[in-house]
Amino acid sequence: MKRKKTVLQQILSEKRKKAKEGGSMSGKDEFGTTKYVIYAEFEANGVVERPDVVGAIFGQTEGLLGDDLDLRELQKTGRIGRIRVEVHNKAGKTYGTITVPSSLDRVETAVLAAALETIDRVGPAEARIKVLRIEDVRATKRKYIIERAKEILETLMEQEIPETQEITEEVKKAVRAKELIEYGPEKLPAGPHVPFSDSIIVVEGRADVLNLLKHGIKNAIAVEGTSIPETIIKLSKERIVTAFTDGDRGGELILKELLQVADVDYVARAPEGKEVEELTKKEIVKALRSKVPAEQVINEMFNKGKSFYDLIKERESESEAQPKQVVKPEPEVKAQPKVEKPEEKREPATVVRPSAEKIVRPIETSKSAPELEEFKEFIERVKKDGVALLLDENKNVIAEIPVRELTNQLKERRDVYAVVFNGVITQRLIDTVSETGVKYIVGARKYNVVRRPVSLKIITFAE
Repeated sequence: MKRKKTVLQQILSEKRKKAKEGGSMSGKDEFGTTKYVIYAEFEANGVVERPDVVGAIFGQTEGLLGDDLDLRELQKTGRIGRIRVEVHNKAGKTYGTITVPSSLDRVETAVLAAALETIDRVGPAEARIKVLRIEDVRATKRKYIIERAKEILETLMEQEIPETQEITEEVKKAVRAKELIEYGPEKLPAGPHVPFSDSIIVVEGRADVLNLLKHGIKNAIAVEGTSIPETIIKLSKERIVTAFTDGDRGGELILKELLQVADVDYVARAPEGKEVEELTKKEIVKALRSKVPAEQVINEMFNKGKSFYDLIKERESESEAQPKQVVKPEPEVKAQPKVEKPEEKREPATVVRPSAEKIVRPIETSKSAPELEEFKEFIERVKKDGVALLLDENKNVIAEIPVRELTNQLKERRDVYAVVFNGVITQRLIDTVSETGVKYIVGARKYNVVRRPVSLKIITFAE
């Protein structure tokens, strides 16, 4: 009964079948504990059969090398495998090959191979045996192991690395999904900053909110359908609202309904043919920076029949002739309130925060304001030293810090009455100081400031 082959034996067996004379390994039993395989060829001057050749090998080597290297004893103990002989006859002569698997060491195997060449007769015919080579089976196995290891490693790199990336992405998605909240009676998908943010971004669906969360924008809320929820309508009366819709037909329909039923301040749309959920961070920021006041969109869309993208193209063509201002992006993209140009002097317009704190437009302060004289000494000092001064109620300097650390320092202090520095007053800085109780902020100039607390006074000395 033939012994069942292992996978390795099957592979090497296929190689043996393809190999010709002088090729790779032969034989069936040379794959267990075998170390070497002896390959030999023979020629007999007559017609002989396989049993004749095997009998000549055992018979003519018996007692030649002593008991330790007797072929019969070695085969009984398993140190020599089954001898394989292949014969074919031609023109009254017999030719063939002999394969002897050996688990002896290399010296003993070489001695055994040399003994085969002493055989000079097979059956009734004269014969000649010549050893072709001795093959190290372990070298063949090592070669196979190396080649197979390469294949396994390539498969591992192709399959495991993408899987690792997928795991990382799944973890990120789980974190973003955890940040997602449900807002209002309709349980609308929203970012974690929606309940307390002064401005919100209204998008179409849950996937849009998740994409904005992915890129650090946490004040978005979804309408979840073409029917505008009551929660969105209510929020639009209290917050600064930017409608951010897809650049397709569905986005246009939702935008029109939003403009009709809600108090929208600004309108932004994804590039034509794209959806908000598939935009990159760069595309999102660009779209939000290109937002258009809602009044202008209503006038162009409902009265003149123009599309939103026609309006954008007109604005871009108008701005080409004007020098462009480089706007430094903030960590979170926030919408800005509508700016109306009053025809006559009126009281500053107010916007109510959810916390009921009133926000008004900043009051322009001229260089001749009385407060400017009060801080003249400190202004000259910051101009000279390039630092920021923090003052208490008695106008004593309680801290002198680098301007770049101003925002971080203010977040940690609650004893600052006035801030004086030779730099630009931004909306971000105003939002920071308004939470710490600062009453005066004195700077060189202000940029893009649209609101401030009533209790905060802004003084500029370089405008």
